[in-house]
Amino acid sequence: MEKKDSIKLIANNKKAYHEYFILEKYEAGISLCGTEVKSIRMGHCSIKEAYVEIRAGEMNIVGMHISPYEKGNIFNRDPLRTRKLLLHKSEIRKLGEKIREKGFTLMPLQVYLKGSLVKVEIGLAKGKKLYDKRADIAKKDLRREAEREFKVRNL
Repeated sequence: MEKKDSIKLIANNKKAYHEYFILEKYEAGISLCGTEVKSIRMGHCSIKEAYVEIRAGEMNIVGMHISPYEKGNIFNRDPLRTRKLLLHKSEIRKLGEKIREKGFTLMPLQVYLKGSLVKVEIGLAKGKKLYDKRADIAKKDLRREAEREFKVRNL
């Protein structure tokens, strides 16, 4: 018997974690047509170049690529069309106020299946400077070296 809230990761945006500091995370639903859902279930989705914008009180994801479903023929939609994200108005208003500040943006971090629903995790992000990126790379290198040394010692 399968859990109702089982989570299956479809797409991850590693570039967002490298380019930005993620301050807050939100879970949003996404408005899709039937063939897009089938394509996502097969894992044909990319959010590498995507971003989130708020326009006319609605939150949209722009640049998210969902490959056309191979058996969808005339029902397939444009792979790069703008899709509506489903959040409460109060959350959209709160995020809209925060991204008006200089340097803040909204980035999609993950697309996943939660039970039978497609969800998008979006993050309130602030851009990193070059020296911040260098510091992160140095931390990763140190951690990797420590793991290698630990592995060699325990053999």
